[in-house]
Amino acid sequence: MKVSLEASVNSSLESSYTREQALTIAKQEFAAATSPSDSARLDAELLLGHVLCVASASLYAWPDKRITVSQWQSFWRLVQDRCLGKPIAYLLGRQGFWTLDLQVNVSTLIPRPETELLVEVVLGLNLPVQANVVDLGSGSGAIALALASEHLQWNVAGVDQCPDAVSLAKTNASKCNLERVKFYQGNWAQGLAKEASKPLHCVVSNPPYIDAEDPHLQQGDVRFEPISALVAGDYGMADINIIARQAAQLLAVDGWIALEHGYDQGLKVAHLLTSLGFYSVSTEYDYNGHPRVTVGQWQNKRA
Repeated sequence: MKVSLEASVNSSLESSYTREQALTIAKQEFAAATSPSDSARLDAELLLGHVLCVASASLYAWPDKRITVSQWQSFWRLVQDRCLGKPIAYLLGRQGFWTLDLQVNVSTLIPRPETELLVEVVLGLNLPVQANVVDLGSGSGAIALALASEHLQWNVAGVDQCPDAVSLAKTNASKCNLERVKFYQGNWAQGLAKEASKPLHCVVSNPPYIDAEDPHLQQGDVRFEPISALVAGDYGMADINIIARQAAQLLAVDGWIALEHGYDQGLKVAHLLTSLGFYSVSTEYDYNGHPRVTVGQWQNKRA
């Protein structure tokens, strides 16, 4: 069913559609889209709930309640944007990650469930009670804030080259009552210095690791995400290489590096870390059985 914005409303405060009808129309639109959503019902519920400021259960508790003209117009615009493939998280302006509800926008990647593995791995490392941890390429702040929420005594900071991302991360820190997590603008760890009085115990990063020729860049949500946060040179390894080398210069002895990477990069990352002098190098697999996170512990060969 194709519905025009102008034809869908009348001059009264109420539109001609109930909540149930709005959901049905949205699902039909999603099914007829060029790239049909594989979660049409959930998408419709989330978008309408967002516009009405109600939980999904409320949509079904009062299915015959009519929505207003303004609500219909807002909902219809979101439906059309979703039909174009725009990510739900960007349309809602938020995304759940770990135990946090984060604001998101087009300046950063959308936090993904796969990255929660990176958080789990870091939480499982033998770090000091008052560890100093830095998240390079912090984006929305998801990783740094998740780590800080689990360890109140950790000193966690985030660095990102995009000023809009830094601003968003600071907003999320305030929103999550984690203002002690500090975010800075910078090019990876370039602006950091090794300090004996403040040893760095862990470098964590989910950097760009997709090859520029990867066909997945033309599919799904990544079409709308910032390319600079997705793509790296040297077949996706360039930024990982930079971060690993910087970590080797900054980490305290026995400090850790933890890197998220592509499904086909596990061996390359492990080899890189070993060649730089890291030990206890190991790779963790995601829930789809793909190598996803590689860690290593620094030893000072020069000592």
